[in-house]
Amino acid sequence: MSASPQGVAESTVPRRPNGPGAPQRSADEIRRDVEVRRGQLAGSVDLLRRRVGELTDWRSQLRAHRTELVAGAAIAGFVVGGFLALRRRRS
Repeated sequence: MSASPQGVAESTVPRRPNGPGAPQRSADEIRRDVEVRRGQLAGSVDLLRRRVGELTDWRSQLRAHRTELVAGAAIAGFVVGGFLALRRRRS
């Protein structure tokens, strides 16, 4: 096993003679590959856009987590009420 100029052993460098970026590919193959990648990217962007929309829709988040919201509000009410009661006793 010999080392390449960058200090990486040649056996660890992947060899893809017909892969993307290979000089043996024709222009039509490269165009097809670009179109496939463009389609994959468009699908990923659409999925991401839908997911962001779901996560930032506060009304649906409230509907989905109503129990937790009510419990948190009740706990916050008890805490605030307790502090107010303590202030009245000290006065």
